[in-house]
Amino acid sequence: MEILKVENLTKVYNSYKGAKEVTALGGINLIIRQGEFVGIMGPSGSGKTTLLNILSGIDKSTSGQVSISNRDISKMKKDELALFRRKNIGYIFQDFNLLDSLTLKENIGLPLVLDKKNPKEIENRVDELMNFFNIGDLKKKCPYHILGGQKQRVAAARALINDPEIIFADEPTGNLDSKSANNIMGTISKMNEEINSTVLMVTHDPFAASFCKRIIFIKDGKIVMEITSEGDRKKFFDKILEVQSVIGGEN
Repeated sequence: MEILKVENLTKVYNSYKGAKEVTALGGINLIIRQGEFVGIMGPSGSGKTTLLNILSGIDKSTSGQVSISNRDISKMKKDELALFRRKNIGYIFQDFNLLDSLTLKENIGLPLVLDKKNPKEIENRVDELMNFFNIGDLKKKCPYHILGGQKQRVAAARALINDPEIIFADEPTGNLDSKSANNIMGTISKMNEEINSTVLMVTHDPFAASFCKRIIFIKDGKIVMEITSEGDRKKFFDKILEVQSVIGGEN
């Protein structure tokens, strides 16, 4: 089943004070199916962050269509889009985006509180996810009491709280050391494999990308190559490095 469908997506930044227009995305076509774990990679300035922002409803395209579960988000009005995003999209940010004034349990449950769900339902769902991510013993702590890798697991739990159609991850290992990066990528893989979460992740890190099942490479705002994992992470990692050496991949 198609979860995300992108058709002829373009993004052009208008010129200012005589400067030329900048085409960030030049006709992207993309399909993500239910249960896929897909990575987006490309050199600095390739358009990968712009693409993620448009697909997740943070930014608007210049033209083209973005459909999530057969609903065209590019035509939604602001309030409708905000509600749709809260109910249907999960997002894992590079810098966690947790509220220091709330406990970890409260951070995870916040989207359900905003939806005015039953308090007992919220508590049960939060407990379920915290146990799934092995952070159940941290529920009363605040974000400033825990390490980066633990914060990212909290962020992953929050992204799942509404059982979203798709989860977007923006450089989820960008602020983590190598051990924490390995743990969070294991966490995202667990989400994908054990509860069939559909994940689209932007990363510049070949190690993080090797956890994906498919990688789409973009350059100069266009898709230039796609590779698929055959289940051997080491071989997939080597293939990613090979492609990066050809098209460039430094962030």
